[in-house]
Amino acid sequence: MRMRNKPWAAPELDACGFFVRNPAQYIGKWHSFFRRRQPIHLELGCGKGLFLAGLAPQNPQINYMGIDLKDAVLGPAKRNIEQAFRERNAEPDNVVLMAQDIERILTVMNAEDTVERIYIHFCNPWPKAKHHKRRLTYPRQLENYKQILEKGGEIHFKTDDGALFDDSLVYFEESGFTILSVTYDLHGGGQQGNTLTEHEKMFMEKGIKIKALVARWTGE
Repeated sequence: MRMRNKPWAAPELDACGFFVRNPAQYIGKWHSFFRRRQPIHLELGCGKGLFLAGLAPQNPQINYMGIDLKDAVLGPAKRNIEQAFRERNAEPDNVVLMAQDIERILTVMNAEDTVERIYIHFCNPWPKAKHHKRRLTYPRQLENYKQILEKGGEIHFKTDDGALFDDSLVYFEESGFTILSVTYDLHGGGQQGNTLTEHEKMFMEKGIKIKALVARWTGE
């Protein structure tokens, strides 16, 4: 689906204290970017920010980072996050949004920027075999994430696409991750503590089952 242009998004983002237009300037320094040094959770492809808006205000003991590429989604993400904090009479001091191509994540983060958890939600399934290497769960991407994921850190992955999910199970295992949990019907099992994304809500309304896994990197 083609994303509509939002002329207001760029100026609002550039005036926002928790948005970073040129994240490469903070490589190796992300822990000091936040007001408090504490565990970082990173969402790859944060979209309109409903997931971060649901988590960040409720978990001040965790710093959150959201990455996406287009102002057309980052603009609404900024507004959704601000609204969520306003509702709790709090300031968004434990969240940052950045504009970045996820395939080039190591140009903006390195081993000094260790994260405790990475979220990958409803990424492009790239169904054609010749495009599989562009998947966010493809082994070469997982190797990149290892550079910033602390030992014992986890990747939480959700998708509506069965083929991508089955392939990703193989990708994680081949890349040395330990699979902690797997479900082909996240909501059918009465999952507790699950924070919804905008895509998740859409697929649920269509009756599409959500597949999910949690994988741990032991550093070995």
